[in-house]
Amino acid sequence: MFIDKVKSTIKKYDILQKQDKILVGLSGGIDSVALLYILCALKEEYLLDIHIAHMNHKFRGKESDEDERFCRDLAQNLKIDISFGEADVPKIAREKGISPEEAGRQERYDFFRRIALKKKIKKVAVGHHKDDQAETVLMRAIRGSGMAGLGGMSPTKKMQDFTIIRPLIEISRREIEDFIKDKDLEFRHDSSNDKVIFTRNRVRHELMPYLEKNFNPNIKEILVNMAENLRTENDFLEKFAKRKFRSMSEKNISGEISINIKNFKRQPKAIRKRILRSALEELKGNLRRFTYQHWKEMEDLINKRPTNSVVDLPGEVKIVKDKSSLVLKVKTRKG
Repeated sequence: MFIDKVKSTIKKYDILQKQDKILVGLSGGIDSVALLYILCALKEEYLLDIHIAHMNHKFRGKESDEDERFCRDLAQNLKIDISFGEADVPKIAREKGISPEEAGRQERYDFFRRIALKKKIKKVAVGHHKDDQAETVLMRAIRGSGMAGLGGMSPTKKMQDFTIIRPLIEISRREIEDFIKDKDLEFRHDSSNDKVIFTRNRVRHELMPYLEKNFNPNIKEILVNMAENLRTENDFLEKFAKRKFRSMSEKNISGEISINIKNFKRQPKAIRKRILRSALEELKGNLRRFTYQHWKEMEDLINKRPTNSVVDLPGEVKIVKDKSSLVLKVKTRKG
């Protein structure tokens, strides 16, 4: 049964606790509608306090406005409070020089953060499912991601002010479609999902079917299983590296982080990179826009470059090598 499988995922990853306050990201699409109805079905068992958030991305003009009206009506029918936000994502993407997909993701999670803080909510539920996971792993493999990236999307992910939860992460798209059909539920179709100009859509509509047909009909299952194995190993290494990071670093009143170079160099190469990741996440809050080349530059700084050398990194971050330490700081802006 659909709901029993979702409850199994919730229990397996400790996704929900009694009396949780949940912010549900509702686009109006089939996945988020299924997520909302499932959480409503679990509301009494878990004593959940549910709030809805809908972000109008301004991608599709009139269609986007109709999505907003649909979400408003659905919230009203279910007697659940809803918060709305909007952003001109195509314009933001052009201004920032990033893809519309990345701009949409950033704006959406920034919106969730604002609502979660305002409502004092600590968990934000999103509708990612098993097929999304397989596509994400494949996309990251194409980009050359390491273990963390190939581990895919975590069922729970701590952000700065809240935790992202994915109760449907072990549910297939077909199971969601069957659930919606069986319950005779309405949802909105996002026409942009049909356009292969977006990377994820090309993977979904072209690459994944090709792999299923010509290489392995179970490729999605294999990718998902691989991601779970890698995520388990990565979680262990991350926790180990964070302990090492704490033992060899200091943070001053200005927020600068110093890492003892001698102790740092004693660590295995895999742990050294994770220590730097921990430092950068603490300093910057995320690892957005960091590439393989940035990690190579940091490695060269530590092993080959002379004292007082500097590496500039995304997000106005720089690393300075002094006699005994690596000093990570945010560059001060003039004026």
